[in-house]
Amino acid sequence: MSKLDGNQIAAENLTGWVYLPGGLHTRIRTGDFRTGLALADAIGEVAEQMDHHPDLDLRYPAVHIRLTSHDVGGVTMRDVRLARAITSVASALGLQLEARLVSVLEWALDTPEAKSVRPFWAAVLAEADGDELVDEAGRLPTVWFQQSGSEEPRQHWHPDVWIDPAEVQPRIDAALAAGGTLVSDAEAPAFWVLADPEGNRVCLCTWQDRAQAT
Repeated sequence: MSKLDGNQIAAENLTGWVYLPGGLHTRIRTGDFRTGLALADAIGEVAEQMDHHPDLDLRYPAVHIRLTSHDVGGVTMRDVRLARAITSVASALGLQLEARLVSVLEWALDTPEAKSVRPFWAAVLAEADGDELVDEAGRLPTVWFQQSGSEEPRQHWHPDVWIDPAEVQPRIDAALAAGGTLVSDAEAPAFWVLADPEGNRVCLCTWQDRAQAT
């Protein structure tokens, strides 16, 4: 089964789901742990029937869900079908999907010497050395290395926050109201660069206008 790109996923109109790096994500507020267990159990039944299984993160007030097809390294129609089934399960339990609060954090190290510093970060994070450092347990943010010049001063680390495209402008508005600045929108809608009052930068990222699905 082939991997879908961002535009193909958007065309499916999956209300309540967000396409972020490598998968479809949502958050379902349950309010209490017992309801969360009931939701997880109901999702498990549907997943078994479809022979396609989600990643579930059960917390006291909510369940976070990630869908991906590991055999192709991205989202396929299997994930789209399971997303719709999970939406129906949540609706039957009187629960709603909350896409607004869904995001994925990555860290980028701006460095002219990625080859020499990458093994160190792989070692301290206990992750396999590669172009990106990815936590097998799925608990730590992905770390990647961005080529930069050697001029000082420079910001070595910056976070990339992946969000729903519909959430970009509200986040920018809130950041500006909190004293931040919009440094650049030259690469929008792929990403926007913002800075806090001290000049520390962050990128707001979306799937839009990217050559391939991630």
